[in-house]
Amino acid sequence: MSEVLIFGGTTEGRMLAEFCDIKKIPAAVSVTTEYGAGLLPQSEYIRELVGNLDTEKMVKLISSGDFSVVIDATHPFARNASANIKNACAAVGMRCIRLLREPAEIRGKVFNSIQEIVEYLNKNSKRVLVTTGGNSVAAYTKVHDFAERLTVRLLPADGVAERCKSLGYLPQNLIFEKGPFTVEQNIEHIRRSGAEILVTKESGAAGGFPEKAEAAEYCSVQLVTLRRPAEEGYSLAQVESYLETEFK
Repeated sequence: MSEVLIFGGTTEGRMLAEFCDIKKIPAAVSVTTEYGAGLLPQSEYIRELVGNLDTEKMVKLISSGDFSVVIDATHPFARNASANIKNACAAVGMRCIRLLREPAEIRGKVFNSIQEIVEYLNKNSKRVLVTTGGNSVAAYTKVHDFAERLTVRLLPADGVAERCKSLGYLPQNLIFEKGPFTVEQNIEHIRRSGAEILVTKESGAAGGFPEKAEAAEYCSVQLVTLRRPAEEGYSLAQVESYLETEFK
């Protein structure tokens, strides 16, 4: 039987893998880290693929397997990954379905780019807790006095601490913890950092946005939100329904 190829590393990707396991649908799940692989169900129906893939490697992967469809369940802000997946599927004539994260009510002062957020932060001298991920740490070095003002919360991935230190971040201003985070944990991090501003992504319920927004409100700090890129796709329920019909 052919497989579903899922590009995951997200809550939605894990949930889709769990669905495939329950429905006995063979699936290969591509994630970038061993941590992401460890969250997947251990099952005869789930095959783990670990590593970073560019378009060329994706083309080779898709061409070498017996896949019926590709599901892009990568992070809403992983635009390069989604573009690579789309281009790779187009190159080999494979159907690609984008799985969209369910939105949560967007709150706070909303910006369309990290550059806009940096410009806003440069209009004040307040301390900031940044929770927009490791890919954005270089951009925030353009904030005035960033080393003293910014505390950054990150996943404890290989090489991240060294990269942050090389950029000039102070070790005591780096929080390395794995989510998802509760409201109470977010409150603790806000208080620990002394932040007056919390910067986050519009990451939906699966990405912990409601918990961060509630913590910011409780601590009376300003919430600054990076808007999610607009895109077209399908909900988790719609993708599950499609796969159940396809693999009857």
